[in-house]
Amino acid sequence: MASAADVREVALSLAGVVEIDSEGFDFRVVGKGFVWSYPERQPGRPRVIRADIAVLYVGDEAEKQALLKGEPELFFTTPGYDGWPLVLLRLDQVDGERLEELVTDAWRMRSDPGGPGRLAPR
Repeated sequence: MASAADVREVALSLAGVVEIDSEGFDFRVVGKGFVWSYPERQPGRPRVIRADIAVLYVGDEAEKQALLKGEPELFFTTPGYDGWPLVLLRLDQVDGERLEELVTDAWRMRSDPGGPGRLAPR
């Protein structure tokens, strides 16, 4: 079982990471977010920052769908994330080793200028 403190420890161990001041956690590399607390929104209620759920960058829709279908106990999404290469991760369901792998992969994809989300040179 992982926690917000575990996310913080892993994220801050990676090169070039900046933590953005927030109610939960919010980490960026080269100005791009790769993991942050889930800002839960429900109609008629104020937004609630959920530090027990991480929003994680996954690169593309194919990877997103693979994670959602392959590990539904860990990952889910909401309509607000439709069309975005992001999944929601239940921290209380993930172990430390898997968390480190996921956060590091997200960091790697966002820190690589030729990685997903960037146009390749012509």
